[in-house]
Amino acid sequence: MQRPQLRQAKTIDNVFNSAYWHLSQQDFTIGEIRTKLERKTENQQWIDSVLAKLIDSGYLKNDFDFAVRYCELAFSNEVGTGAIRRKLQLRGVSATEVDAALEQVMHEQKIDTFKLATSRLLGRFENFYGTSREKVYAQMTAKGFSRSEIDHALSLHPQGETLRSKLAIKAEKVDLTTEIIKLFNKGKGKTLILQELKQRLIDVSDFEETLYQLTLTEDVDFYQSCKNELAKKRYNLSDYKDKSKAYAFLSRKGFASDEIKEAMSLDNDAS
Repeated sequence: MQRPQLRQAKTIDNVFNSAYWHLSQQDFTIGEIRTKLERKTENQQWIDSVLAKLIDSGYLKNDFDFAVRYCELAFSNEVGTGAIRRKLQLRGVSATEVDAALEQVMHEQKIDTFKLATSRLLGRFENFYGTSREKVYAQMTAKGFSRSEIDHALSLHPQGETLRSKLAIKAEKVDLTTEIIKLFNKGKGKTLILQELKQRLIDVSDFEETLYQLTLTEDVDFYQSCKNELAKKRYNLSDYKDKSKAYAFLSRKGFASDEIKEAMSLDNDAS
């Protein structure tokens, strides 16, 4: 949506008034005020005169002084260097002046970014209920902290060990029996099922017992499943190379050697 056209300045005093009004709202860089004044008038001489007067009177800071003040306020609000650097550069301050301002303020205020990250984390998260590792890292990163600074802060948090990933949180809600049956129905053997469950951080301490019960109720039959998976392929088991390919295929699917051999022998018998 296009901005409405501002009433254009008729005198240089109108330009001054516009600049004073903007600066009374918040601090701006020279470039930002110039952009705002260019919407007020096309007279570059007026704009240059107003800016020079404001800088000379100290009402408008040069970019370095603006960056220093911004750094001081940001550090007092526990914002990390990454976010400070991003924000200042977005506002038109050169990378050189941003780095110089950061260096000066960090030296003068003895800023330790690792302590700053720790303080912010402790202040924002008394515990980690209702959140995940990914969310904590995303929030801290958005506030300008590096991974090493976040890692350090977490290592000092009393509840740090309770912080879990999204995958681990999801895994806690999983029913082992249901997941085994789902993977079995997809034609996967025992080894592959166990591997996938572990990758998803699902507790597999009861895997063997659960699987045993499922075989008793005939919800799971790897011998039959192995034969079914082999039947989907068109391997010529009388050909040595094809037979080797079939064995490798079923092995990758997670089936055991005795299951594969029986599936192949049954296939031969059928033929």
